[in-house]
Amino acid sequence: MSGNIFHKAVLTVGLLAAAGITALADGGTHTGYAPYSIFGVGDLFPQGTAYNRTMGGVGIGVRNNRFLNPVNPAAVTARDSLAMMMDFSLYESNKIFTQGGTGSINNIFNLGNLMVSFPIWRSLSAMVGIMPYSSTGFDYSNSYPGVDDAVLLDVGNVAYSASGEGGLYQLFGGLGFTLFDRLSLGGQYIWYFGKIEKKFSQTVGSSAALGITDTYTSMLRGGALKAGIQYEQPIGSLKLTVGATYKTAASMKGYIKDPSGQIDTLSHSGGLSFAGEIGAGLSLRKADKWMVAFDWTRSDWTLSGLDTRDAFAGTGFNLAVRDDYRLGFEYIPNRGDIRYYLKNCTYRAGLFYTGDYYTLDGNAVTTKGISLGMTLPVFRWYNGITIGMELGQRDAVASNLIKERYINFTLGVNLFDIWFQKRRYE
Repeated sequence: MSGNIFHKAVLTVGLLAAAGITALADGGTHTGYAPYSIFGVGDLFPQGTAYNRTMGGVGIGVRNNRFLNPVNPAAVTARDSLAMMMDFSLYESNKIFTQGGTGSINNIFNLGNLMVSFPIWRSLSAMVGIMPYSSTGFDYSNSYPGVDDAVLLDVGNVAYSASGEGGLYQLFGGLGFTLFDRLSLGGQYIWYFGKIEKKFSQTVGSSAALGITDTYTSMLRGGALKAGIQYEQPIGSLKLTVGATYKTAASMKGYIKDPSGQIDTLSHSGGLSFAGEIGAGLSLRKADKWMVAFDWTRSDWTLSGLDTRDAFAGTGFNLAVRDDYRLGFEYIPNRGDIRYYLKNCTYRAGLFYTGDYYTLDGNAVTTKGISLGMTLPVFRWYNGITIGMELGQRDAVASNLIKERYINFTLGVNLFDIWFQKRRYE
């Protein structure tokens, strides 16, 4: 192993991790403003690394020995058998909210992922890491003149306000192995954990005695299993890869504290869970030149029990089946070109469309957008820096609810080095 590469790798990851931890300490996903996150467990975070996100989030049918791909546990086998691989990313989100003639702007900065992969034995490999799962962050208020109907007197303005913060993370570890050179299988154990706090207040006039504040605090934790499979089929100079994933529902433990201070202790049989998921994907690749990929995932939240708890439900809130459709593309002009650096870079683009896991007043909440990005090779081997952005829009179809437009930026670092190699000379 190259000592210089190792020292640079450790220094880079250390600096970036410190930046990510600082972001979390300052609030991270907990401080972002997103009105729709008032419902359920908040906004579900796009899965994968900067590599996945710059291609619209595809990964179920994608194999690449240069990048870690946590979307399909079987993809961990697409790696050099002697390599130690790390991946770290940060993201920054800028959102514009409009409704009628009013609007607002908000931005956040946070950790995207931190993971490492290493070989265990021959075709058996492992991966461990942490990523955000959901984000809750809202803060708004409104008021109007109040009238006591009993005596027909003006009692002053009635002010309503709502705020919330928190987030859930997923810590995971997985193994993957390859059979018959083309078939790969993998599995992950995922541990969800985090805290969500929501506060709702009503004040009449200027008297604090006439005010009411309801606070819900939720501490959640629970585990799920995820399995994946991939099969590669050469077609002339091309390679077709098909993949599938299945994730079990995650029964939640922890507690929910209601406004009266009463604590509802959750158990695995308590009826509160995160939905399971099925997914399928495929990709067509020409080695070191281009790749196109498509993913579909579905998760049924209707039996999760979120709509039975005041801490997660709301007026017009109904659980639904969530569907994701993602299309991604990457292109390398001329890998190994010694004259023009930009021809060694990898360029990516993607499209995505998501129907959210709930409806509002019977209206589906959807997100659609595009992604763009590139990976800049650095040092030697497969080390690189990935930069990307996503442009999208989120709103409730056929309604006058808030429209959310956003542009997200991602910075990812993937580190690669040969660690498990016998020295020929001392």
